[in-house]
Amino acid sequence: MESNSLRILVADDERPIRRFIFTLLANTYKVFEAETGLAALQGVAIYRPDVVLLDLSLPDMDGMEVIHRLREWTNTPIIVISIRDNEAEKIAALDSGADDYLTKPFSAGELLARIRAALRHAYKKEVGMVYQSGDLSVNLAKREVCIDNRFIALTPIEYDILRALINHAGMVMTHQQLIHQVWGNDTTTDPHLLRVNISNLRRKIENDPLRPKHIITESGVGYRLKQLEA
Repeated sequence: MESNSLRILVADDERPIRRFIFTLLANTYKVFEAETGLAALQGVAIYRPDVVLLDLSLPDMDGMEVIHRLREWTNTPIIVISIRDNEAEKIAALDSGADDYLTKPFSAGELLARIRAALRHAYKKEVGMVYQSGDLSVNLAKREVCIDNRFIALTPIEYDILRALINHAGMVMTHQQLIHQVWGNDTTTDPHLLRVNISNLRRKIENDPLRPKHIITESGVGYRLKQLEA
């Protein structure tokens, strides 16, 4: 899909923020603005944006309520942009249905990268695709994982974690989201088990597991699979 046909809805009550984002995006995307939660809900219904940029501190309703209402009827990617940097709020927003979370102030480059990641996720091909990121290649149809064209043997759990991260590549997955994706609804799963498997996975796919370039830790929140140039 051509980028100039893609639509972005910016929901933020601060006019300078909306102007900054509009100026940044207008040459590439069709940008619509909303300064209240109600206007955001109406804007999504009217304009059918491909990505929603949502502030949590709106004058008429909390952004979390907007996320809940949107997720009742649409899977449009939602990227939260908020001054709130509390880990619990980040986790709550992501678990409620937001796809990503950016803390203000953010750089133009980071915002653009997160939007591209959201769009890739929304329009990616289904099973059968080959995921490529830097030296990492994963054939999801054949369950084959390669680093620098060398096959890497993963345990079933390690592969399921990697596949879940690939399905949300470029976006944050909370610990609970990953546990649910890999172990299902087993609420007794110890988060430490996830950390151990992430550590083992990094040893197999990272050149330097202590300085990972693929699986990035979002402190206190979860993990993100960073998309690298091939």
